Amino acid sequence: RYLHDLAREEGVTIETTNLCIGGCPLEQQYRNMMGDKRDYYLQINGHGATYFMVSMKEALLNKNWDYITLQQASHLSYVEDSYEPYLAELVKYIRLMCPKSKVLLHQTWGYETGSDRIVDNGFQTYEEMFSEIKRCYAKAAEEVKIDGIIPSGMAFSYALQMGIPKIHRDTFHASLGVGRLILAMVWYGYLTGNDIDSISFDDLDEAVSAEEYAIAKEAVKRALLYKEVP
Repeated sequence: RYLHDLAREEGVTIETTNLCIGGCPLEQQYRNMMGDKRDYYLQINGHGATYFMVSMKEALLNKNWDYITLQQASHLSYVEDSYEPYLAELVKYIRLMCPKSKVLLHQTWGYETGSDRIVDNGFQTYEEMFSEIKRCYAKAAEEVKIDGIIPSGMAFSYALQMGIPKIHRDTFHASLGVGRLILAMVWYGYLTGNDIDSISFDDLDEAVSAEEYAIAKEAVKRALLYKEVP
């Protein structure tokens, strides 16, 4: 939501394109790929999905992308067997279509501690669920020789440990303020390697206090030290 605008404020041009299907697991991505289905709503620079429908192939060939990212749907992110054989086939296809692009995994996050949704998935706390998510992403990355992991789930974990009381808006999606801000800073720091200390971006959909902003930055800096992939 904020990555493009945050980067622009920092003097960096980042173009982001998102292929939108809510809650879409890797298996469905694989089937869309195999069928060359035009099932994706196109979202440009985080400003809402358009009604322009595209296929994965059309989007991949549209530009010379620096990075292409994949992630598992949150409700399957802790299920090791849900990644393969779909992830390997998707990565193989992406590398065929875009041989100069780096392929990354976006590490997702756990659900809110104590919520009905997290209990329904067999956990009690964010950390219980995220521990399994982190393990699954690391194993998947090793198996398919991925180029890196964007540590968003790790940043959320640190933010909670450091005192931000709420990073979800509905027990599983990121909150509109500090949650999405953390995600934007993680992606910006990971993709550019730039220091995030100077960031003061405040064009947010929900207000963030100065205290939470400072904690968010520290959580992101710690998360960016996370290395599961050489």
